[in-house]
Amino acid sequence: MSDSSRSALRLALSLADPATADALAERMRRPLLALLADRLGLPEKMVDELLGRDAGQLRAALEADPVEWLAAAAETGDPLVGRALWDAEYRADDGSSVRAMVEAPGLLPILLDAADFWDSRWYADDGLLSVVYDVDSPLMALVLTHGFAGLSVEGLGAFCAYLPPPAVVDACLSLLGLWGTIEPLVDYLSLHDQVPIMSACHPWLPDLVRAAIAAPDPEAFLRRHRPAGEWADPEHLYALATLRCGYDDFTAKPEGLDWELILREHARMPFCRANLPTTDPRAESPLLLLTQWEGCPADLVWESFREDPIGTARHAADLPIEAFTGPWTDDDERNAVFFFGLEPGIRTGRLSVERVLAEVAPAEAVLTYLPLDHEPTRKALAHLLDALGTDPANWLTFYARMSTARGSVTALVADATSPHARRKRHTSWPRPVPAQFPAESPEHARPTFLQVFACASEEVQCAVVPYFDARAVQQLLVFGNPSPAVRAAVVAAHGRSAQVAMAAGYALSDEKLRYLLDLDEPAVDATLFRYGRLDQAECARMLAGRLRDGGSRPVPDELLAVLDDPDADYPRVQLATGLGSGDLGVARRILARLRSLHLPASRLRVLVAVWERGGPDAVREILAMDHLPVTLRRRTAKLLDTPDGLALLRTRLAEAESPETLLAYLAASTSQPRDRLQRLRSEGLAPPWPALTAAQEAGSLDGELLSALLREPDCPRPLLLAALDDLPVWGADWIPNGLGSGRLTPTDLLTRAAPARAALHSLQQYVYHQPGDGLGAGPDDESGAQLSGATGQSGCVRAEALAQEHLGTDVDAWAVCLQLLPTFAGTLPELLATAGALTQHAV
Repeated sequence: MSDSSRSALRLALSLADPATADALAERMRRPLLALLADRLGLPEKMVDELLGRDAGQLRAALEADPVEWLAAAAETGDPLVGRALWDAEYRADDGSSVRAMVEAPGLLPILLDAADFWDSRWYADDGLLSVVYDVDSPLMALVLTHGFAGLSVEGLGAFCAYLPPPAVVDACLSLLGLWGTIEPLVDYLSLHDQVPIMSACHPWLPDLVRAAIAAPDPEAFLRRHRPAGEWADPEHLYALATLRCGYDDFTAKPEGLDWELILREHARMPFCRANLPTTDPRAESPLLLLTQWEGCPADLVWESFREDPIGTARHAADLPIEAFTGPWTDDDERNAVFFFGLEPGIRTGRLSVERVLAEVAPAEAVLTYLPLDHEPTRKALAHLLDALGTDPANWLTFYARMSTARGSVTALVADATSPHARRKRHTSWPRPVPAQFPAESPEHARPTFLQVFACASEEVQCAVVPYFDARAVQQLLVFGNPSPAVRAAVVAAHGRSAQVAMAAGYALSDEKLRYLLDLDEPAVDATLFRYGRLDQAECARMLAGRLRDGGSRPVPDELLAVLDDPDADYPRVQLATGLGSGDLGVARRILARLRSLHLPASRLRVLVAVWERGGPDAVREILAMDHLPVTLRRRTAKLLDTPDGLALLRTRLAEAESPETLLAYLAASTSQPRDRLQRLRSEGLAPPWPALTAAQEAGSLDGELLSALLREPDCPRPLLLAALDDLPVWGADWIPNGLGSGRLTPTDLLTRAAPARAALHSLQQYVYHQPGDGLGAGPDDESGAQLSGATGQSGCVRAEALAQEHLGTDVDAWAVCLQLLPTFAGTLPELLATAGALTQHAV
């Protein structure tokens, strides 16, 4: 059964009324079982046995949450079901396959609670217990802590070292209860000497087992020697076993678990990587995981920190300030500890930001990793910086000494403001460097200083920015967010060069870009054109010499110079915005860069614009460049001396830009449609949508061209609808954009898309199913564009109405519909009508 057929069956069952759906489910039992087997990750035969003959259960399983359904299957306690659950990969909501028992470990306790461990199938070589008692099994901790279900002597021997003494006694009691004799304890003693780790971790155990064997009532003897209340809670034991195995899948210490028990376990068998029961490289150090728990004793945190400073900083719930104040021999390790530890500690209030500023060193590293978007931290730092005041020498000295200061931030501020310091105080920017073109992110001490400087008051910033070097000015304006007053102070002190340097930033915010554009400053505009993020309209405005306020000017030399820049690599579409400029200098440079224009309309546009702005002599200069076709040059030269030459040239341009001409260009067979469309766009022309739509309605639009047009963001709705007439089952990747923009609706796919198989696939791939929304795509179907609201609801209502109209409660009609689907060439409504008609005719 194909994926589309399974989706169709699912849709049919969701659209039919319950009684008809039950009858259809019984009729289509085999394909439905195949669908369920794929969804639940179990063999068809097992699904069949678990569901029985009730068709309603079949349908219910189709809509059930996979994990809930598998949990119900686990309640059988069947060892074969258990092994199948281990292998099961159910289909998640996003369509991906998920390992059932690994990702939903709660299935295992349900299964073990219902199991009969006298059933020998549990102990088969390929049985579930042989899998989960493997030291690398992700479920081993669950099995060990869930009543030691099905525990063997070998299992106890392999894992008892990792369990606390009370739990080991419980395991011995489980062996007695399961086997009913003392033989497993006798076997255990013979095994004990073969496993050295058992003797090392539980040296008392052999004597206890011997005494229990000799006792009249071994079970009562063992119970008397089990410490009361310790490790009796399965949740506590599971947390410990998970910790021992290095599984990073818990977030909080279980309620009621005494830290004293944890410390005793650590003393018995240290929580370290060397004592992991697995060789899995993904396993974490148990001690490292332990530090995640709230209230972890300081001794354990420090031991973990000494073993793995970076990991502890990343994981520990509470890292004391002393972890940051110790001597550092490795700067990279220190920076990593600061990165992972300072921010969460300060944000949660576990670290006092005032103590961090006063005690942690070196100052630059502290300032780099402070969370300055955290208001209390920002206020504390600003309060400390008040000591620097508005004196530029204090700030310049602070910056100069920041990289070499070995003390705290507080000490650095005191040193920078001290009039009696031995070292030189700075009255100018140390080691000044020019701005960069394009602007690059700050490096070394600069980014930290600029972040710190942003915490100062506006008054302080206005007083200090005149002393910045050119690069600091640029980085402040491009990457910082100075207030309008501070930005004005920068420009007042550094002049137009500051704005030019600012314009060299590629990722300027919209506000910064508007500020620079509104200047209408030639050097700023030139830099923006060279490095900025401008849309085509702004590029065209600049190259035409139009001002933002509506006036005009000759195109500045600065802008012509950036067009001459041999290192500049402009996109073709950016240069094409100047084809209608008319400025002779612009036209010469654009033609020189583009070398050739693909479309006659583009060539004529240059000539007409230059003639209108510069007259015939300017056109002669363009013709002399020898960048236009010979025939065009000759014809244009003849027009230059005629009274109506410009009018004739305009007429030719209108003809070349006409929808008919552009349509003919796009429909030409000289190259691929996608290439022709790209050339049209690259020279500033939009596809002639009305002419293309008319050609499609007339049946003269080439199919390959239509396919290329469908992916254009402005492709009109009529063309999208026309493409639905012959929809591919796979590869209609333009549909999500059409749905997302509102140019298509789910109802369009339902009523107009053909063939029906492709329509169904597109509906279920791109229309996300919600209650009362979409068209019945299930959670195991891929989902592209997510739609909701009235549009989706109306589509669903229409689908239900069509199904009821043509198929009603006739199970035969529903079955015929599903049989016709794979080869039916019409739409879904036509398929429904055909299936209904065929069934009625047969009757």
